[in-house]
Amino acid sequence: MDILIIDDEQAICSSLSFALEDEYTVWTASNAENGQKLLESEAIDGVLLDLNLGRSSGMDLLRIIKEKWPDTVVIMMTAYGTIDSTVEAIKEGAYHYLTKPLNLEEVKLMLKKALTFQQLHQQVQVLGQAVRQRESYAGLIGKSECMQKVFQLIEKVKDIPSNIMITGESGTGKELVARAIHFQGIRQQNAFSVINCAAIPESLLESELFGHEKGAFTGAYQRKQGLFEQSDGGTIFLDEIGEMPLALQAKILRVIQEKVFTPLGSQAAKEVDVRIISATHRNLLEEVAKGNFREDLYYRLNVIPIHVPPLRERKEDVPLLIDHFLAFYSANMNIRTKSCSLDAKRMLYHYSYPGNVRELSNIVEYAVALSDDDVIQLSDFPEAVYRKDIPSKESPDEKGLFLPEGLSLAEVNRQYILYTLEKNQGHRINTAKQLAISERGLREKLKQYLRESE
Repeated sequence: MDILIIDDEQAICSSLSFALEDEYTVWTASNAENGQKLLESEAIDGVLLDLNLGRSSGMDLLRIIKEKWPDTVVIMMTAYGTIDSTVEAIKEGAYHYLTKPLNLEEVKLMLKKALTFQQLHQQVQVLGQAVRQRESYAGLIGKSECMQKVFQLIEKVKDIPSNIMITGESGTGKELVARAIHFQGIRQQNAFSVINCAAIPESLLESELFGHEKGAFTGAYQRKQGLFEQSDGGTIFLDEIGEMPLALQAKILRVIQEKVFTPLGSQAAKEVDVRIISATHRNLLEEVAKGNFREDLYYRLNVIPIHVPPLRERKEDVPLLIDHFLAFYSANMNIRTKSCSLDAKRMLYHYSYPGNVRELSNIVEYAVALSDDDVIQLSDFPEAVYRKDIPSKESPDEKGLFLPEGLSLAEVNRQYILYTLEKNQGHRINTAKQLAISERGLREKLKQYLRESE
């Protein structure tokens, strides 16, 4: 590991370098400017930084280090008379401080602890990243069993040409599933086209899908490509397919069966290779029984069904989605990432979400935009929301960790250990004491979690 000593007293640089060179690669600098140059050119793991650097301030350099190299641990060195200033430095991100005259054994011990802390912090980040990766797929978020099944199904079908029918209530993320199938699969380099069959008048829908020739109808001043032609080799997503008129359903059936279509005003059929993904919030079998949807088209489209569950059936995903939307909208509004108070989290956890994930997204966006503080309170939500579902004081624990139903005991243990470690800022001794286990036992648990995440 590489250690940088920054002190304007050459004697201190020399003595520390001599004491540490058997265990570390040691670099020295006598001023802030040279120290920054070394930080920019070398992979420095830890810094021993004097609070007073002649004309320069060690505090100013500390702020620069924590801004540019946040993972580098910094130990301040100070005289007894400036301990108050050093405590301020700890608030700015320093790991700890040492007082002069320096005790070399104390320096070695403190440095070892600081670097161990750094490694543990990095391990926690790796674990957190691994957990987040398991809880998301191509923009979809969810660790619930039902969403994990959706992810697994997407992975299986993404490279095959079969047509797919996505069902689910409005706001559950059916288009996101369609996008994941396309952009994770072998067609990703070709077009992904989306059309909402309920949003376009019947008179225009056929032209949008199949295109038209110049003069095909009044106002057709030039030839227009339809989405099927534009999507050749790619995917077309027919959202709200249940709203498509019966006459047009027959033409979609022809595209599926013969892989050809005819633009409006043309006599020439065009071949096309398009994978069709459709979606609906309706029960299409009921629509077939009513005569509103062709039975033969239904079975052609519904080769592989994927159902996206409503949010009320996967409540364990709500905390993940809350954190995602808080980070997304805070970044989008160019403000510091906001968090939710415990009462606000409880309300969001217990709310019924008739509008599903889309409604949760809107609620969080509203709160981030209008809250005056970095911590969102109940009163920052739309009144119609928090007045409707006042939650009980149950479910998340008193420190704000959500432990939804359905988790195995091993998963509960893992989540709580990582949560406690994070709350203790990676401090193993304090974490082990709070968990009432040995430090060795904690270390073995962390090693196990790392192995499982690889």
